[in-house]
Amino acid sequence: MTSPEPQSPAPQPPEPESKDRVYRSVPAIAGGVLLLAIAGWLGIDAVTSSGGRTPWMALAVLILVVPLVVAFTLRPAVYAGEDRLRIRNPFRLIVLPWGRIASLKSAYSNEVLTESGAKYQLWAVPVSLRARKKAARREMRATAQARRGTGRDEGRGSALGMRAGWGDGLGAGPVSDGPVRAETDRIMDELRGLHEARHRAETAQGEVTVRWAYEVVGPAVAGALLVLILLVVG
Repeated sequence: MTSPEPQSPAPQPPEPESKDRVYRSVPAIAGGVLLLAIAGWLGIDAVTSSGGRTPWMALAVLILVVPLVVAFTLRPAVYAGEDRLRIRNPFRLIVLPWGRIASLKSAYSNEVLTESGAKYQLWAVPVSLRARKKAARREMRATAQARRGTGRDEGRGSALGMRAGWGDGLGAGPVSDGPVRAETDRIMDELRGLHEARHRAETAQGEVTVRWAYEVVGPAVAGALLVLILLVVG
């Protein structure tokens, strides 16, 4: 009597790949959609209700304007993965392995500096000085609120201190767990954290690649040439 053949273990399902974190500017997207709607409305009206060279000029302007609006509003995005940072700017796509990034800098614009000294701007994460000032005011209010609540708790003794245990002092309101940051500054903090955690990983090494967005540059150049020809022809 033969013994049953040993069964091979069932194959394990592949581990799900981690998805990239995607950062985009919501105001830029909203503004781009609005601009495209206005350009389409004006262009279609000029094509359908005008005569002579006006319809051709309107078409040429649309061919020029639409790619530029898309490039500067809808296209920019930043993809942060475990191994690399992909930056989709208006006219270029930059792929930066974390191991090749020297630092991420925030001043009047958010930028990535590579070890070779190259600098790339993050169009999808624009700096808002107004948002920074607003966050600074909120941080100052939260700090003052916490100090007032602490002073009241110490002055009212243990009995009121038990009641103050429900919050940060009577009437003091909630106090933030950490410093208040503007949205784009918070995004840069997350990117710096990923860089610190992954820049020494073996899979995060490689070469920096830069590719021009010919799908945007080509139509824009064609539209500009058409506008120039129509202006010269008169």
